[in-house]
Amino acid sequence: MIRYVMRQLIFSAAILILSSSAFASVLSLDVCIGCHGADGMGKSDPTYPVIAGTPIGHIEEAIFAYIDGARRCVMEPRMCEAVASLSDKQVTVAAMYFSNQVRGPTHEDFDADLAAKGAELHERHCGACHVPPHDEHAAHAIGIPLNGQRADYIRFAITAYLRGDRDPLLDTMAHELHQLEAGDLDALVNYYSSYRSAE
Repeated sequence: MIRYVMRQLIFSAAILILSSSAFASVLSLDVCIGCHGADGMGKSDPTYPVIAGTPIGHIEEAIFAYIDGARRCVMEPRMCEAVASLSDKQVTVAAMYFSNQVRGPTHEDFDADLAAKGAELHERHCGACHVPPHDEHAAHAIGIPLNGQRADYIRFAITAYLRGDRDPLLDTMAHELHQLEAGDLDALVNYYSSYRSAE
């Protein structure tokens, strides 16, 4: 977090001067845009996560987790290959750019009954750390915004944590994940897919 704060101070002036499109062009974010799209909403593959509107620190944290090996690319080798050669400066540039994109709905289908159950599960197990991307406290929340994330990616990510391919940031997260019962994952996925606040 300390190196994030220092880099944020260094590049904050650039954010004020350059528009998002110019920022992307000048600093060549092709390595990220190739999968996540210029708007951060992901491309045609439903397993590509939505990163638009994710706070800077969380994007940095995720990229460094891949670089440092805390996240292992078992099913997404391209991610590890893409970030392996990034400098700290490039990581911060990418994080700043995508954090400034607006997260819209993915328009994925969802089951309303399951989404209602998922909302309850979210409050019980996830809500203390994960808030919606439009929440005023999103930048300071412990976890990334999950609302509006692609259903396939949510399934993949939670499964990756459960099987040990990703290291939870906190023991509390590991504990809460292991409290989930059969059917709970589908309910959570439907809840996060139901996000429509940008419409």
